[in-house]
Parts: sequence; structure tokens; C-alpha cells
Amino acid sequence: MSWWNEQPLEALTVDQWEALCDGCAKCCLHKLEDAGTGKVYYTKIRCQFMNADSCQCECYDQRSERVPECIDLKKHEVSSLHWLPSTCAYRLRSEGKPLPEWHYLVSGDRNSVHRAGVSIRGRAISDEFVHPDGYDEHIIKWVE
Repeated sequence: MSWWNEQPLEALTVDQWEALCDGCAKCCLHKLEDAGTGKVYYTKIRCQFMNADSCQCECYDQRSERVPECIDLKKHEVSSLHWLPSTCAYRLRSEGKPLPEWHYLVSGDRNSVHRAGVSIRGRAISDEFVHPDGYDEHIIKWVE
């Protein structure tokens, strides 16, 4: 076993926490929540700062200032973030589950998340091009 399957989230160093991210970028997709049921729907609309090819934030260190609604997962109890996709490494670890084979910490290859079809690469559009009132037209099912 390796640190990523052994250490609880709260015991991770900053570097380990950052390394745990699988780079899928699903957390950077805009989501809609049904006020009546609380059900969360993912859209194919990504944050404008999410690079469509690399699935990396182009302003990561300033993301909270540039996008105030951007959630810093480290500052939250991951198990309470019910909207995180089932493939999310943080969610998996909070549930005591191991990382999947395609996670780069397991595979040794940062592109394995993309080859496995788990990331948003090639499947999302920037929020710069969609009016907020039209987000519901872009609901997707491929996240889960």
C-alpha cells in the first residue's frame, strides 16, 4: 500500500493533498441543484479558467479571488460535499476506498485519467459562452 491509500485526508500534507487530485476537472463543471429535492445536476459548462486540454486551472493560486464561488476542498469536510463525482480521489479516500487504476499515483502517468475517459477533456465548454439562464440546456449524465 502507498500513502494515498493509507493516510486519512486530514493527515495529508499540503503536497500530498495536491497530489491526490486526479486532474479530471469534474469539480470545475457548473452544477445546478434542484431546490425541492436537493439533487445536483452537472452541466458540460466549465469554469473559464479551466484549461480545456490540460484540465488544469490557469489561475489556481488566485482561484478564490478570481472566482469567489470556487470551493477549496481542503477547507471543507469532503464527506459533506455530496456533489463530488463518485470517481473523485478525495471522495474515494473519504469513503475509505482505494484509488482506481487510472489515477496517476497508481498508474504513474498523468494522462491515464484522460485515456480512461474520466476527465472533462474534449467534453466541456467555457462559461464565457453560455448565459447563466441557459445552463439547464447543458445538463449531462456522463459524470457519474
